[in-house]
Amino acid sequence: MIVPLELTGLTKSYPTPAGPFVAVRNVNAKVQQSEFVCILGHSGCGKSTVLSMIAGLQEATEGGVIINGRQTTTPGPDRAVVFQTPSLLPWLSARDNVSLAVSRKFRKGRTARKAHAEKYLELVGVADSAAQMPAELSLGTQQCVSLARALALEPDLLLLDEPFSMLDSLTRFELQDTLLRAWERDRKIVVMVTHDIDEALYLADRLILMTDGPEARVGDILTVPFARPRRRHDVLEHPEYYKYRQAIVDFLEHHAKPAGS
Repeated sequence: MIVPLELTGLTKSYPTPAGPFVAVRNVNAKVQQSEFVCILGHSGCGKSTVLSMIAGLQEATEGGVIINGRQTTTPGPDRAVVFQTPSLLPWLSARDNVSLAVSRKFRKGRTARKAHAEKYLELVGVADSAAQMPAELSLGTQQCVSLARALALEPDLLLLDEPFSMLDSLTRFELQDTLLRAWERDRKIVVMVTHDIDEALYLADRLILMTDGPEARVGDILTVPFARPRRRHDVLEHPEYYKYRQAIVDFLEHHAKPAGS
């Protein structure tokens, strides 16, 4: 059976005057259909570098990204990315930001594109803001529009690079719930980078735990035991929750670089 997403010996190095800087080395992982996977580790451990190579925004120095049995090194319509900042076009409304992305992938008339965009804005709970410009929206609403834009492309893989890290706690919790509701609708593959342990445990089926860089690698892969559909209260009250949380804390503390190293 073909694995939808496979990372094989993924290594990324950058030239420097002092010689090659190896950000990540020999990263290996497989992601199955309908999985929600979080890549978790300290800041600077190469999480976003791995995601960027999956997205085709950077090419691996060694190894490769295999999607549905084929190695890929460039971006494609089978993947959509949501970054830390919303990155909306400021001269377009929320609806038109989504509609423009839709026009790049699907052959739809103007009315159909508008309806398609509004469907996904409604899915993430910001349909009332469809006609507003990005500058008129809160940061959380802008990120919802970014998520709607990515989902509207109906990608095989949704790639999320710490999409909630710039938000306050309440907004972050709300958007985590929004993301889960949207994901539960069609269960496409999600690969999400985060350094937030509680966020990862709440959202993911499995956690890919990265050691610190340079030469970061996969230190462990942890299966999350909580049933779906998930509700925050049920996860926090699960008898295994704090055992799993402490195991991750212990891993991160064990693999942290000493200060000044």
